[in-house]
Amino acid sequence: MLQCTAVTALPPHQALAALVGMAGAPDDAGDLLGDHPYVLCELGEHGEAIEHAARLWTAETELPASLWFLWTDSPGGHRVHHRFTALPLCPVRIHHVKENYRQWCDLYDDHPGNHSFHVRDPLRDAHHAQIRSDAERAYGSAADDPGPHGDCDER
Repeated sequence: MLQCTAVTALPPHQALAALVGMAGAPDDAGDLLGDHPYVLCELGEHGEAIEHAARLWTAETELPASLWFLWTDSPGGHRVHHRFTALPLCPVRIHHVKENYRQWCDLYDDHPGNHSFHVRDPLRDAHHAQIRSDAERAYGSAADDPGPHGDCDER
């Protein structure tokens, strides 16, 4: 399943108040939010009745909870409603036996749709494809160019 590609601006003052007000808030809340002026929905593709969701912070408390920014859009793509809420993490994990590691779902408990490990980010996939293409072009041109020392192995 592909990830939802909804993006919205994060209201900085409200986000800071919500983050500072939660148990286990980071010491550098302002810096953390300064790095995220926009957020991307982390859920898999979903219908309009489902709120978009972006995780802002996970507190290292006895029962870990994450601060989520949830929002809905109008058909024209404008944000209609938003809220900040602390939600427990999804308890589901998958065990990759061959590679011998476990992967936890990165979403909140009782989230709609697939777990995060079954959701592909099409924007990240496109970005990685561009990086691979650039590297192949650079490597291919470097392999054809003997460099400043010509064909010599030593100088």
